[in-house]
Amino acid sequence: MEDEVDRLVAAWRRERPDLDVEPLEVLSRVSRLARHLDRARRIAFSEHNLEPWEFDVLTSLRRAGAPYQLSPGQLLTQTLVTSGTMTNRIDRLTKKNLVERLPDPSDRRGVLVRLTAEGRDKADQSLAGLLAQERAILAELSRAQRGELAGLLRQLTAPFDNIPT
Repeated sequence: MEDEVDRLVAAWRRERPDLDVEPLEVLSRVSRLARHLDRARRIAFSEHNLEPWEFDVLTSLRRAGAPYQLSPGQLLTQTLVTSGTMTNRIDRLTKKNLVERLPDPSDRRGVLVRLTAEGRDKADQSLAGLLAQERAILAELSRAQRGELAGLLRQLTAPFDNIPT
């Protein structure tokens, strides 16, 4: 089975035989797959009237477990955005009644962000929709192939995830 990346690599090998274009065979496919995944995510989230960033914040809180709350700093770490961006996102989610701000009992000046019942429902429903989209993307692979691919991708992504900030 040939794909667009095979054609791209063949063209570069023909035009630039002096270059080793082997990285394109993997990373161009990862890039193309990321675009397809982004499209699938947007479809899954739009069915629940969510933007991707809203999903990221809501599911970060949902993964935290009961009582489904985190500090803004913890949310920053999990979503990789600036504090100003996170403040804006929390404000917008609060207006939509998906999260609420509460005083942090361990820090008088601090706040905690907690999922509302509506926010928890949105997180759960949109996650189920996302997983359906992702299963469709992976349908061509066996369970063993998915495990192998996950392990290989982990080798590539782990160094980026473990960079001190």
